[in-house]
Amino acid sequence: MKPIRTIEVTPFLPPELECLRELAYNLRWTWDHETIKLFRRLDRDLWDATGHNPVLLLGMVSQERLNEAAQDDGFVNQLNRICQKHYDYMKGEGTWYEKNFKKSNAGVLAYFSAEFGLSDALPIYSGGLGILAGDHVKAASELGLPLVGVGIVYQQGYFRQYLNADGWQQERYPINDFYNLPIIPVKEKDGSPVLVSVDFPGRKVYMRIWKAQVGRVPLYLLDTNIPENSKQDEDITDALYKADREIRIQQEIILGVGGMRALKAVGIEPTICHMNEGHSAFLGLERIAILMREKGLTFAEAKEVAAAGQIFTTHTAVPAGIDKFDPELVDKYWSSYYHQVGLNRKEFFALGRTEPSDETELFSMANLAINLSSRTNAVSKLHGAVSRELFKDNWKDVPEHEVPITHITNGVHTRSWISKEMADLFDRYLGPKWSEDNSDQNIWKKVADIPDEELWRIHEMRRQRLVNFCRKRLTGQLEQRGATQVELDEARNVLDPEVLTIGFARRMA
Repeated sequence: MKPIRTIEVTPFLPPELECLRELAYNLRWTWDHETIKLFRRLDRDLWDATGHNPVLLLGMVSQERLNEAAQDDGFVNQLNRICQKHYDYMKGEGTWYEKNFKKSNAGVLAYFSAEFGLSDALPIYSGGLGILAGDHVKAASELGLPLVGVGIVYQQGYFRQYLNADGWQQERYPINDFYNLPIIPVKEKDGSPVLVSVDFPGRKVYMRIWKAQVGRVPLYLLDTNIPENSKQDEDITDALYKADREIRIQQEIILGVGGMRALKAVGIEPTICHMNEGHSAFLGLERIAILMREKGLTFAEAKEVAAAGQIFTTHTAVPAGIDKFDPELVDKYWSSYYHQVGLNRKEFFALGRTEPSDETELFSMANLAINLSSRTNAVSKLHGAVSRELFKDNWKDVPEHEVPITHITNGVHTRSWISKEMADLFDRYLGPKWSEDNSDQNIWKKVADIPDEELWRIHEMRRQRLVNFCRKRLTGQLEQRGATQVELDEARNVLDPEVLTIGFARRMA
């Protein structure tokens, strides 16, 4: 999907406010309440209208308001204090990694995922997998890990749901304007965009690289919607999780192979590649090809070397959730590869099958990821047992309980999921280290020191805020559906913050 014309408007920020731009383009603001408060202070209504997107906010706020803020000593002092805190954070001094592993020279860790849920201001995610990936990157920033993320920036992202006038669920696909998102294009020294390519049947497909800065962690995102591609290839990265199987395999080649080439283009050679679900498993084939070409290794040797630096996390608990491709489709995109690396068709397909002799078996991205990794993990203890049962046929002579799939329980980035009021309360009574090492039980024992009255007051404040949010959201939905005034008045008074209300959702990400 190609825009008719693109115009980039950069707001003029007075020198006193220039740091606002740096804060806006670093997604650290998503978990820093003081920075969010600063942008909201600039224009509260516009903050809500832009979907909490500071880049878009700076592009839409009036020049008069910017000039006014530059003359406001209180606003400028708050900005300077936040900026200094931001600069100190970005130095990365005293992080967990620096204290424990700085001298180990472990190299760079590359984390590949088809989606990253970092903020609603960057809608390139669908659900749980993306939220986990986003929290993984944020936590890596907090810990000071030498990690980079690799993903795709989608023109439409994932569909948004709404109810029509009759109450039926509908979908819409809003277009992402990359120049108004918290991402920047990666450029060559001459100002031209950095491009990488992958080989598709009879042609090359080119990708532009965008970068989202997530605290201390860079996240590189690939985009095929550029003039160098045909109209058909421009649309490859249009939407997340398209049903068309050919587009899916194309996207996964873009993510895995293109992602490795993008890292090389920006001067990064990762020591470890972490595949978050099987979507990026083709990166293993690219690393093997590089090792064979640059180090003169055989396929078997290169496979062992590459696998030693590759990790696979499986999230899927049912076979239907795993990406699998028809043999004819795999042949179309990979036949030239397996001839180049000296494999016959059966040997290549064995990498993605449990029964290499079964010519009808689909090519599984999960099996490929398992076969090209030194370690596979599930995301909880129970899921580990489910995964060992699901993938046991990959180890036919091994008892199910000994199938080498471990588990690492999903976690969250604490600061992203806690209110400012509760965070401040913990800072007062637990000390600032509660969010840096929340596995330290000695810190959490101090919870008993929090006065009941203070804890309950904050709980009530947050409950009232949730009720207000629900009322506002419901009213907005009803207005879009053409509801009557009576219905709107009722919506503005739904729920009672003084009454225990239990809610549930089939799926909440």
